Parts: sequence; structure tokens; C-alpha cells
Amino acid sequence: MSNSKDNSAMQRIAKLVDENSFMEIGSLVTARSTDFNLAQTDTPSDGVITGHGLIDGNLVFVYSQDASVLGGTVGEMHAKKIAGIYDMAVKMGAPVIGLIDCAGIRLQESVDALEAFGLIYSKQAAASGLVPQISAVFGTCGGGLAVVPALSDFTFAQTDKAKMFINSPNAIDGNRIDKCDTSSAAFQSAETGTIDATGTEDEILAKIRQLVCILPANNAQGGCVDECTDDLNRACQSLDTMKGDPGFVLGEISDQHLFFEVKADYAKEMTCGFIKLNGMTVGAVANRTELYDAQGNKTDEFDAALSARGCNKAAEFVTFCDAFDIPVITLTNAAGFRATMCAEKNLAKAVGRLVSAFAGATVPKVNLIMDKAYGSAYTVMNSKSLGADLVYAWPDAKTGMMDAKLAAKIMYADEPASVIEKKAAEYEALQGSVQAAAAHGYVDRLIDYAGTRKYLIAAVEMLYTKRVDQPNKKHGTK
Repeated sequence: MSNSKDNSAMQRIAKLVDENSFMEIGSLVTARSTDFNLAQTDTPSDGVITGHGLIDGNLVFVYSQDASVLGGTVGEMHAKKIAGIYDMAVKMGAPVIGLIDCAGIRLQESVDALEAFGLIYSKQAAASGLVPQISAVFGTCGGGLAVVPALSDFTFAQTDKAKMFINSPNAIDGNRIDKCDTSSAAFQSAETGTIDATGTEDEILAKIRQLVCILPANNAQGGCVDECTDDLNRACQSLDTMKGDPGFVLGEISDQHLFFEVKADYAKEMTCGFIKLNGMTVGAVANRTELYDAQGNKTDEFDAALSARGCNKAAEFVTFCDAFDIPVITLTNAAGFRATMCAEKNLAKAVGRLVSAFAGATVPKVNLIMDKAYGSAYTVMNSKSLGADLVYAWPDAKTGMMDAKLAAKIMYADEPASVIEKKAAEYEALQGSVQAAAAHGYVDRLIDYAGTRKYLIAAVEMLYTKRVDQPNKKHGTK
């Protein structure tokens, strides 16, 4: 099939970028191998359309796989075209967007095709932290190709057509596709943490356009700041009654109520996404105990506990924000760690990764204690000790080693209930209140609910010129 407007790969590009802005590169490239009848097979563009275009005036580089050409399989020239796009994107400092629809590796090219996979991986790894990488899966993405979206910063999947897997469902012992479709968009979104959002083709392309406009184009841009038309002092409503769902809180404090959540179906007890504060893109990490739908109905509840999945999700997000000079705010409501056999297998390592991400991030970091902030769970959620520049708290928040009643029961285990109750009150006043933490310098200011937006805006603006000298080392090991 030619690269005409009837080609689905080209149609996706046309819907993604601004009208008439796409310029194709390498349109005359075809497969170089002639083995196994490839010489008699028409391979226009070697199954991938590559080029550059604009999204709301922002330069982007795009590759879109064409499943009508050898199933969109990756071969030598196919990979060289994608690698060329990456080289140009890094030089120009612009995002790379991959639209994936591919049957996998091209069997006819064998070791050349394996080298092709390695070439794409190496270009992605080299570009990581330099320019944003966004992938969208519209068809098959199996085997080694599944590493490509995993190496991307953000990945989307078409709900009904995307199939993403390292091993096909039927190749997994004790499983078959009709029992559990581990390749489905729903499974990958909820269980692996690779997918940021699912939807129709048009919904995904619209989300990518929105995301590109939120993110800086490269790591040298110094973040992303747009004009703000919202009232900087706008009072925030209902935060006290809705603080269990930080998605609502973040939408309320953000310019024009924008909240772009990532990995919403994965580790729902941890919320990550982007907001705008006076036009500045800010990353947000928050503990969730309640989940409400668009109609305001509660759909789920969670303990105020950190999970291994939640910590890994947050650590990855903070690391991305730090790489691209995006300030991070944290909304903390953590009373401990998830206590299950499954969680315990991975929890310490995941918590360590979160600690490393927060402690190593040199971007502006602001923490708002919403409700509970107890023990080590609070410490790892962007506390002062990990380098938070400012820590705010709502007036009825609680902080300390643990809940006052539990602390009293431990310290006075043999005493009657009346004594335990009295000691709990004393512990609350001396060690368990946010006022006590403020007196010790661990909380910088108590802020009212309605003024949350203006205080956070003032914080990130003050921290805009923050500079940190890093020790001379290659990188951390966590």
C-alpha cells in the first residue's frame, strides 16, 4: 500500500498533528533484504511512515507503523528510519511520538531484524531525559517490540484493538487468552503500569496533543510556562470534604481546573499527573483514600497506606519531572505501609526507589499534608528530611510517629483505659499534631483550605530560580 490518505498509518498522523504540517522523511525507503521472496514483495516506506509536524505550533517527530506492509514488522530499514527520527529529535530538542501497529520482528531478516530492535532500544535509551517520548498502541505490540512503549515516558493503548505483550497469553503456563487476556489494553493498564490511558483512536490522539502542550519540548527548556487567564487568588471550594480524592483537589487548585492524570488505572491509591499553576506545568503526586466518578459518586476506597506499586509509580513520575525541570508538589495522606504478603515481597525495594527519587530530585519540591502523615510513610512522601523546599499543612492534619491512641496503647499497655485515653490526648498535643511538627520546624506554614491555590502558586513561583549543586558522580544506583 502507498502512503496515501487511505493509509491508516498516515491517517493517524494527519489527526495527530496540525493540518498540513506533516513533512514525511524517507518515503522512498524500501526493504534492503531480498531473502525469502522479499525481492518480489512491495514494501513502501518499509512499513513505517516517519517525519515531523506541529501540535499547536510545537515541533514533534513522529513515526507511524503501517500494518498493511508485511504486518508493519520491524526490519533493518524500518528501524533505521525510526533511529533517524530520534537523531533529529534530539538535535532539535523536540518530542518523539510513536504510533505502534506491528506484528513484531521481521522473520525474513533474522539477525538483521534483531539488530534493528537493538538499534531502536539504544536510541530510546540515549534520548531518555533529553526529549519526551510518547507511544500509542493501536494494534499488535508483541515480543521485543513491547519494550519500545516500556522505554517511553508515556504510553496509550486503544481499548478494543491494542494487544501488548512480551509473552502471548497462551504461552504462559496455566493461562489461555479466554481465561485472562494478559495482552489486552485493560490488563496492561491495570496490572503492569506501562499504560497511562486507554480509549478510542481519536481519544488517544487528542490526549497526546494535550500532553505535548503540557510538557516542555526538551530538558534544556527549563520547564513549561504558558499564559494564565485564571484568577491566581481563586478560592478553592469543598477541599475539606473531598480531600480523600486528590484528583478532585488537584483539579480544583489547577489553572482552568486542568488535571492530566497518568497511569490512572494502576495503583489507584497513588495519584500522579500534571496541573498548571499560574501557567507553569507542575507534577503532582498524592495519596488517595477515596475515588469519585464524574458524577460525584464514590466508586472505591483505599487505606492511607503506601503500596509497592504506588511507590514505583510515584518514583517513576518524580524522576521524569526532575529530568525535565518540572516542579513537584506532593499531597500527603499516609499512615503506614500496605500490610499484605504480596506487598511485603516488593515493598522495601519500592519504598527505597521512592526515597531515591524524592531525595535526588533537584527541582522545586513542595509538600502539602492533607490529613494523616505518620511514621516512615510520611518521611518518604517528600518530607523536609528528603529535601522538600516547603511543607504546608491544612489545619486539621495529623503528623507524628503514629496515631496517638495506638501510641498510648503501646506505651501504657498495662494501664486501664482511662489512663490510655489521657495519655493519648497528651501524646496528640505534644507529638501528634501538625502544630507540634510546625513548632519543630518540619512544617513551614498552616494554610486554610480555600487559600490552597494561592499558597501553592506563591511557593512554586518563589522556587522558580532554585539551583542545586550536585556531587560529582555518574548516577545513583536506585
